Amino acid sequence: MDSATLGLVMVAAIVAWAVWVYNRLVRLRNEIGNAFAQIDVQLKRRYDLVPNLVEVARKYLQHERDTLEAVTRARNTARAAADRAQQAPADGDRIAALAAADGVLGGALARLMAVVEAYPELKADRTMRELAEELTHTENRVAFARQAFNDAVLDHNNAAQHFPSLVVAQLTGFRPAAMLDATASDEERRAVRVQF
Repeated sequence: MDSATLGLVMVAAIVAWAVWVYNRLVRLRNEIGNAFAQIDVQLKRRYDLVPNLVEVARKYLQHERDTLEAVTRARNTARAAADRAQQAPADGDRIAALAAADGVLGGALARLMAVVEAYPELKADRTMRELAEELTHTENRVAFARQAFNDAVLDHNNAAQHFPSLVVAQLTGFRPAAMLDATASDEERRAVRVQF
C-alpha cells in the first residue's frame, strides 16, 4: 500500500471515528432529555396535587392564609421553572433555577404539613390523608427520576470530557450538562414529611 492510500485510509478512519463519537454524544444528550421528561411527569403530578391539598386545608385553616398562599406561590414558581428547564434540560442555569424553586416548594409544603399537625380535624380528614399519601409517593418518584436524570448527565459528561472524544465534543459544541442537585440549605434538604 502506498503512502497516499495509507493516508486516505487513516483520514477515513479518523472521520468515521469522529462521526461515531458525535452520534454517541447526540444519543447521550437525548437520553438527558428523556430522563428530564420523566422528572417533568412526576413534577407535574406534584404540581397538580398541591392545589388540591391547599383547597382541602383551606376549609380548616382560614386564619393560616399566609401559609396557604406561600405554598401556592412556591408551586407556581416551581412549575414555571420546570417548564423552562424542560425546554433545555442540559442548561445548567435552568436546572439550578428548578432546583432552587423546587427547594422553596418543599419548604413551603413542609411548613403546611407542620400547620396541619396542629389541627386534629384536618389530620383526620380522609381527603387530606389521601392527598398527603399521594404527595409522599410522588416525592419518591421525583427522587428516582432525579437519580436517573443525574445518571444520564454523568454518562453524557463522561463521554464529552474524556480524551480523545473531548476534541469532537468541543468542535461540535457539546458542553457539560448540569446535574439536578438537591439544594444546599438544611431546611430544603429535608424531605417533605407527611404524618397523619
